[in-house]
Amino acid sequence: MGKYELDSAENREFLLGLRDNLLSFGHRFPSPGGGSYYLGDDGTPWTDRPRETWITSRMCHVYSMGAMLGHEGSGALAAAALKGLMGELHDHENGGWYAGLTAENQVLPNKACYAHAFVILAGSSAMLAGISGGKELLEDALRIYDKYFWDEKLGLSVDTWNTQFTELDSYRGLNANMHTVEAFLAAADATGDEKYRVRAGRIIDHVLGWARDNDWRIPEHYLSDWTPDLECNKEKPDDQFKPYGATPGHGIEWARLITQWAVSSFGQPDDETDAIGVTSKAIPEGKFADYIEAAECLYNRATSDAWNADGAPGICYTTGWDGKPIVHDRMHWTLAEAINTSAVLYRVTWNDKYLNDYAAFMEYLDTYVVDHVNGSWFHQLDRNNKLLTTVWPGKSDIYHALQATLIPYNEAIGVSIAKAVARPQV
Repeated sequence: MGKYELDSAENREFLLGLRDNLLSFGHRFPSPGGGSYYLGDDGTPWTDRPRETWITSRMCHVYSMGAMLGHEGSGALAAAALKGLMGELHDHENGGWYAGLTAENQVLPNKACYAHAFVILAGSSAMLAGISGGKELLEDALRIYDKYFWDEKLGLSVDTWNTQFTELDSYRGLNANMHTVEAFLAAADATGDEKYRVRAGRIIDHVLGWARDNDWRIPEHYLSDWTPDLECNKEKPDDQFKPYGATPGHGIEWARLITQWAVSSFGQPDDETDAIGVTSKAIPEGKFADYIEAAECLYNRATSDAWNADGAPGICYTTGWDGKPIVHDRMHWTLAEAINTSAVLYRVTWNDKYLNDYAAFMEYLDTYVVDHVNGSWFHQLDRNNKLLTTVWPGKSDIYHALQATLIPYNEAIGVSIAKAVARPQV
């Protein structure tokens, strides 16, 4: 069906409708202080839950793009989130950002790399959108990140400090490093400071080494010396941020970020036409080809392990190191990344496999994941594609879903999505 085919007029219209729905759905996120409320099933703020920095940063990012896209009210919403990041969520005594605030305005403990990476992303997008204070937020976020989270010697980021930045937890993780790559690429695109793109490449090289050694299933959790901890959280396999085993959605997301970094570092491949008029991508040999091949290995391992792996459509949340599903739940963010990465890999390789995958993901999205009644996307479904709320009740934010309405049509693969939205289209 044309509705699900990349580059068809029907698919563009479908994604445009989803984009507008998502931006409208999220309008009620700001608290009086600017921190983002967690959104419920119909977009009603759940005011009894904490207002967290990572969600507030995501909302600043998406509504900064909304402002650049002309969605009514987005500029004010981005400004509200930025107010929260510069105000109630900012630790004015110790620097950096609290994990969040409870409904009673008590500070949630610790300073997390994951949240600080999203503050960088928020600042980058707000600056590009011309939101007052965006540049200052980005500069402060980069300063704090460089001081406390980035390990220049290793070329990786540490994970969690205590609130005072005096004690560093021994855990090391790739989820935070993955979003650091996203944030560093966004910062490089927004500021022109290429050291952040170089850093992203250093993280990527580590990740690819671990992935190759583990049959392209990425170890997520590590000890303080970066020894993989393959048994981490075996007793809690469906953890929100530290699940046991391989997380196929992250393999897919890494594939996209690696492709973005490779294109931005080495250049986008040109089209070539053979003697009988067939056009394909001319991927040059060398490092660029190696990174694209690695991205394809990650994507193909993740989708072969987890897509339609248990007799029903959908992508399983986690698998064991043998590739067999462990947590069969379907998370909306995993699908969003599958949509993005299949489109990106198609645009780089012109391999019809990715085009067909994209169409299958689109049909699954429309059939099961979009909430056609209340708006946004269901965040968690069970193995039979029925609503489940054990890990992700409600609809916390619109970040993954909104990006999945934009990234498939960003043909400048090496450009971060907010920068692409900000650039004049030719």
